[in-house]
This record gives sequence, structure tokens and C-alpha cells, in this order.
Amino acid sequence: MRSPFERRLEACQRRLERTDAALAVLVPGPNLTYLTDFEESPSERHLLLFVPRVGDPVVVAPAMYDAQLRTLPIETLAVRLWDDDDDPLEEIEAVLAELLPAADVDPGSSRGNDAPTILVDDRMWATFTQDLRECAPAATFDLASRVLEDLRIRKGDVELEALRRAGEIADRVSREIRSRGTDLVGRTEAALASEIERLLAEYGGGDPAFETIVASGSNGARPHHHSGDREIERGDPIVLDFGAFVDADLEDGTGRYPGDQTRTIVVGDEPANKYDRYERVHEVVREAQRAAVEVVEPGVTAGAVDRAARSVIEDAGYGDEFVHRTGHGVGLEVHESPYIVADNDRELEPGMVFSVEPGIYLEGEFGVRIEDLVVVTEDGAERLNESPRGWETRDNVQ
Repeated sequence: MRSPFERRLEACQRRLERTDAALAVLVPGPNLTYLTDFEESPSERHLLLFVPRVGDPVVVAPAMYDAQLRTLPIETLAVRLWDDDDDPLEEIEAVLAELLPAADVDPGSSRGNDAPTILVDDRMWATFTQDLRECAPAATFDLASRVLEDLRIRKGDVELEALRRAGEIADRVSREIRSRGTDLVGRTEAALASEIERLLAEYGGGDPAFETIVASGSNGARPHHHSGDREIERGDPIVLDFGAFVDADLEDGTGRYPGDQTRTIVVGDEPANKYDRYERVHEVVREAQRAAVEVVEPGVTAGAVDRAARSVIEDAGYGDEFVHRTGHGVGLEVHESPYIVADNDRELEPGMVFSVEPGIYLEGEFGVRIEDLVVVTEDGAERLNESPRGWETRDNVQ
């Protein structure tokens, strides 16, 4: 039986056929992980996967990765190694010479006899792109997202199950932090961020999916505030944005999928007097998020979801204080397609997963953001987060 990764490689080749590209070249990162289950950080060494339109995939890699590469669940993968005292471009030139002719089209075909097109990983370092240009001077180049985006944008059942578990873990942590009420008074933002990450791990999460955000008081007006040494005070609003990776069991391999949830709470019975607008602003953001989730269904555009949230905030008079897109896709990356932004005409399809996270940010006062991940279903949307979205903590919950 073929592994999920072999099926993904075959799907990639079918899309290469439809886009008339000769091959895709990928480097360590989410695209390479998606197709092969190989996970490694980018480095200065040449490690490239070549996926031709026709024929078997080839990986060119430093010899130090030999054992790791040969355990990948892809029987047809050819491994070509180079040592540190070798010139890797010689191996790359040889591979291109073998693969590009196999992708040539018949001169009599409707495609013509143009130079081959090579699709390179969108995040490939410039040095590797330049090396490919040197090794294939007759080729034209484009981005691998032309074929990989459509493959990755719709999640399968195993991926969705991992995302649901990540959402459940974030929900547990959210409820735990909310339950502590005024016990949070006197804690620094950084200390609370560390506690959140400890709880994420305790409840079954892996590494944090991104830098945990704890933004108290006026710091909440900075959407990507770095948790610092400000001490939390009674009556403070606090923006809490966090999540952890969990593994998806893909039969012969794994992939890491993140949680991503934001809640804005108040420590104590009510907001301090200096936050007199807080309750109204929180209500507007919560209504904007609800309105956006309600329009999610197949056939609706990503831009329409953004507009649904933005119109609520604009009607309330805070349009200038909503300073970012409504959401972003989530998968192997915390930020990926589809992007929920006004000018995105991409129609939603079942299996797409993205955040819905409107916010209002009042400089010098406070900020409010509420975020859930949602998956597009056959007839609507499923929220992957269900923890309370209100601002109340233990002290004012009867």
C-alpha cells in the first residue's frame, strides 16, 4: 500500500502536468515535510528535493543525512549524496540533466517546445535559486506554491483530527487561566506566558506553535506584543494568544499541526475605571467574530468573511482600530493560505482551516482580540475552539 506521502507526491506530479511545469524543487520547510515526512531546519548546505512531472523524485543532500533520508516512507525516492569536500552543484547539474529531458514535450504538442519551467520553493534562499539558474540557464522559473498551495489548503481527516486535538488543548489551558481570576494579580506577562506554555505541554501539546502573547493593560493595543515584565493589576484587560503543536499520525509518518486561540479577559470583578470603554469594545469584537464565522460555508470567498467581521467593527465606529486581516490559514504552518483578507476572492472549500480573529486596538488604553480556528464543512463551519469567549474570570462568574 502506498504511503500518504507517496500519494501526495503523485498528486504534486499531476498538478505539475496541469501547470505545464517540468519539475518542482523544494528545500527544508513545510512543503518538503508535507511531501516526504522529512523535517529539518534550513541551512547553508544544499539539500534539495526534485519532483519531476514525469519520473521518480530525487533528493540531493549532504552525506550526513543518508540514514535519515533512507527511512522516509517513499520507495521510489532516489537519494544522491555529496560530501563537504565536494561541489554540490555538480550533483545538481547531473540531476537536472536527467530530469528535464524526461519532462520535455513533444514538438507537435499543443504546449509547444518552450524552455522548461522549474517551480522553486517560495521560501528557498536566494543563493540556492541562483545556483539553480546557473545549473539550468535555459529554464524559466516560477513559485512552487502554484502546485503545493492547492494540495495543502484542504486538510484530510487525519490532519483535521490533529487540529481538533490542538484546539482542545488550547481550550483546557484557556479555561485554567481564566479560573485563576485575581490570583493573576502581580504576575508579570512573561511569567504568565511561561505558565501557559507549561500547561500546554502538561495537557498534551508539543512545542509552542508561536511566541505566546500575554499583553496586559495598554500593551494589549499592540497586536503582536512581546510578553514583558509589566505586572498584571486588578481590573486589567489581558490579551492571551497561544497554542501548541500536536502530531498527526499519518500511518508511515507524522506532521505537526498547531493550535491558535486568542481570548481577552479581565482580572477581577470588572475592568478598572481607566478602561471605561472596555466592555463595549469587547462586545463589538465578539459580535464581529460571530458574524464572520456565520458566513463561512463552501463557495463564500475569503474576502467576504473579512468583510463580515470588518463591517461590524466599522459600524461601531472602530474601523480604523482594526489594523490587521481577519484571519489566516493554519496547517503545517501557523500562517498559510487561505488568508482572510478583503481582496481575497478565493472561494472556500470543505477542509480549509483558518483563524477568525477580529480585534480593536486603542493605543495607550487596551486591546481586544478574540480568535478561534474554524474548518469549512460541507454546509458551513465547525469551530475548533469552544472555551468561553467572554471577558469574565473566576471573580465575576457565579
